[in-house]
Amino acid sequence: MPEHVCPWWIGYLLASPLRRFFHKPEEIVKPYLKEGVTVLEVGPGMGFFTLPMARLVGSQGKVVCVDVQEKMIKSLVRRGARAELAERINARLTSGNSLQVEEFANRVDFALLFAVVHEVPDQEKLFREVHATLKDDSLVLLSEPKGHVTSDEFSQTLAAARRAGLEVIASPEIKRNHGAVLGKLRSK
Repeated sequence: MPEHVCPWWIGYLLASPLRRFFHKPEEIVKPYLKEGVTVLEVGPGMGFFTLPMARLVGSQGKVVCVDVQEKMIKSLVRRGARAELAERINARLTSGNSLQVEEFANRVDFALLFAVVHEVPDQEKLFREVHATLKDDSLVLLSEPKGHVTSDEFSQTLAAARRAGLEVIASPEIKRNHGAVLGKLRSK
């Protein structure tokens, strides 16, 4: 696991209801979701976005969550069960080298990468793996915290996404964060 990964115990702070003063997950992701879709969430932590997304995708939808930290995944699974959303959440521990989501190739309708890409040593590889899961008209919401990622670093992240086959199609306003909505580059 990379040295700069957020410690697992910070997950409790990130899942805190107080965080809703800055980020309201339903408002942030609702424009990209509808019932029955499949979502890929990279670095879900303890489920701050996961549980609201699981509600939004409905009983026929699925939220696939991958994280490198076992304690985060275990807490997410417990929270999902308490919220009676366990059947909508596919939470899995992954390695630091791969998302290990090959079975979702061309099956994902929306991907969320919220405050996680700056922790990944090979960002371009991450974006290639996410790209491989996406259906043709799928979107990716990328958001990075301004306190950890400078504007120049975010531009470099967007360049890595473009090299992996994703293009910026919108720049949403997300409080205290850089934000971009990405889609698959169209072939010529």
